[in-house]
Amino acid sequence: MTMKTKIYPYKGPAGGWGSAKSVAKYLGSEHLLVEGPGILLKQNKPDGFACVSCAWAKPVPSHPAEFCENGAKATAWELTKKRVTPEFFQKHTVSKLQGWSDFQLEEIGRLTTPMRYDAATDKYVAVEWDEAFAAIGRELAAIREIDPKRTVFYASGRASLETSYMYALMARLYGNNNLPDSSNMCHESTSVGLKESIGVPVGTVVLDDFDHADALFFFGQNVGSNSPRMLHQLKDASDRGATIVAFNPLRERGLERFTDPQNPIQMATRSETPIAREYFQVRPGGDMAVVAGMCRWLIEADKIDHGFIAEHTHGFAEFSAWVMTQDWADIERESGLRRNQIELAARLYAEAPAAMIIYGMGITQHKLGVQSVQMLVNLALMRGNIGRPGAGICPVRGHSNVQGQRTVGIADNPELVPLDLLEKQYGFSAPREHGLTTVDTCKGIIEGTVDAFIGLGGNFLRAVPDHGQMEAAWPRLRLTVQVATKLNRGHLFNGRTSYLLPCLGRIEKDRQATGEQIVTVEDSTAVIHRSKALSEPASKDLLSEPKIVAEIARATLPFNPKVPWDEWVGDYGKVRDAIAATYPDQFFDFNERMKKPEGFRRPIAASHREWKTKSGKAQFTVPEAINASFDTGQDKDVLRLVTLRSNDQFNTTVYGYDDRFRGIHGTRDVLLLNAADMKRYGISEGQEVGLATVADDGVDRWLGGLRAVTYNIPEGSCGGYYPECNVLIPVYQHAQGSKVPAAKSVPVRLVL
Repeated sequence: MTMKTKIYPYKGPAGGWGSAKSVAKYLGSEHLLVEGPGILLKQNKPDGFACVSCAWAKPVPSHPAEFCENGAKATAWELTKKRVTPEFFQKHTVSKLQGWSDFQLEEIGRLTTPMRYDAATDKYVAVEWDEAFAAIGRELAAIREIDPKRTVFYASGRASLETSYMYALMARLYGNNNLPDSSNMCHESTSVGLKESIGVPVGTVVLDDFDHADALFFFGQNVGSNSPRMLHQLKDASDRGATIVAFNPLRERGLERFTDPQNPIQMATRSETPIAREYFQVRPGGDMAVVAGMCRWLIEADKIDHGFIAEHTHGFAEFSAWVMTQDWADIERESGLRRNQIELAARLYAEAPAAMIIYGMGITQHKLGVQSVQMLVNLALMRGNIGRPGAGICPVRGHSNVQGQRTVGIADNPELVPLDLLEKQYGFSAPREHGLTTVDTCKGIIEGTVDAFIGLGGNFLRAVPDHGQMEAAWPRLRLTVQVATKLNRGHLFNGRTSYLLPCLGRIEKDRQATGEQIVTVEDSTAVIHRSKALSEPASKDLLSEPKIVAEIARATLPFNPKVPWDEWVGDYGKVRDAIAATYPDQFFDFNERMKKPEGFRRPIAASHREWKTKSGKAQFTVPEAINASFDTGQDKDVLRLVTLRSNDQFNTTVYGYDDRFRGIHGTRDVLLLNAADMKRYGISEGQEVGLATVADDGVDRWLGGLRAVTYNIPEGSCGGYYPECNVLIPVYQHAQGSKVPAAKSVPVRLVL
């Protein structure tokens, strides 16, 4: 621990002066105090750029400053004036850099030059673009001759629709559906669960629904850090008297109270808007038990919508019978709540003419994550709260455009892609086998069945589970290629042939043959927006992501006259025409409709009570257990670890060592524990402790050097930061049906 480490309660609201000071701090640290404010005023605007952080929807008309604290950090992080040149790599071996923290690696600035890893010197060395593409192409072609399924094409959520479409096509032309992406690590449980239950893999609400909702029920979603711009909709809902109910293991400030930085009166008077009327601290994985109890009360009180259930749903009788067999003692034990608390929540739900259900990764990242999603759908269907104003299901997707990537073909499941159309369009035989998910990729790398990894952005090696096994196995890969804007830990473990390719960021002007290009992204509500860059590139040597994808494809694949790689790079409008040809129902008139200030929404059938399910109706489902972690929790020495993000973080990007809302400053090496557990184990405040995973596969997984902190978290649980705690998650511990790592209920023991 350093002397700067401080832990004390934060008394302020979300937003407010704390947020304003944080934005100013990060603009200053990245040398953007002069131009930064003007750039931020263009963030999430119709004539500006889509935030590179979260994917929350963009209102039209927008607020004067349509950015949040973390969105501003992301913009400053990308537009920093700091640079990582070849001279930096001459001074530092890769092995030495492995000792740097996630924050230190990204904080040094933007990559400027394509680099090749030289194993003899253990350093990255500069390389010409043409040389890099030729070498990558030779390796990929050679592996393709052996078996195309031994190459993985990973995509982070940041890449545009245009890049994602080209990348997915390249993978299928190469011969596989190995297209794992960020969704595999977070909301794949949503994609699977909603598709089976209501016929669409995405949420059913739009921003206007927030203006008509009488109640909003939050499950496992930290709005204050992960989607702060939603707080504007929640403030408006609270101001007009809507009921907001939160279920979350930790009390998160964004769901408690908010000061709107856009409101001069609130800022001047330091006044606050209360958000959640009721806040229930559910046990990690206990949301299924909560919903079971709510549904039981609704049935017993006859507060269900019989007409909607009869006309629009299937399977209610079976679900109702299951609910009525659930004993209240089991519900209370697994939920961590008392019966009267659950019944209060059910009454509030029943009293709302229109209710919205909002959730995040606290629902999806469990062994029964898919069934947890479907339990929320069951709750919505009980009162007909899908397909009408102010009601619906709202999964809060994380990374900007992670949902859009799936829309245009980044999918390991070939059933989600119109392969027949692609074959006709491009004259090839598309692979029909299921590809590798993120978990499958990890297993393949550990077991040696994967030879090559191409990473389109992101920090794959840091984001995945089982860091110990993965970092040990990674150097055995034949080829690794990373497309990135900044250095991260995932770039410090290299295959036998390895390249680091720096690309333009979304906010940087992308000049091609037909001039400056515009890209598009999809937000959490399935609305497509254009994004126009504003800033000059960090280096003259940077290439755009579409250009890099096209050059790798040209160097690797046999010539195909039907795939105009060069034309697409010269004019992204032609890529959008190709997307429209592949997905005509969703992207017709793409180039014209994207010009609308509000963007355009893809057709979501369930929003109109059209159910594209096997039964032709919305489906009630019966879960196989009452808690999402799928364990009884009877061993009192086993804690359920919840991995968390800090307020100074988005995904694997760590902006600093402060978690203002939780009162933790100067460190990320903490373990949050309930006071009763601290006493039971005889742990003193600030004592150094470790964690060991409870597993029976013979692999030791542990993390030490954690400072014990008494925190308001349910007894029998503990909390630690992601991605550091990912070392404790076995790669096999994932959601059934979606393979999302079960990061919200990891069984661990304390090591004292």
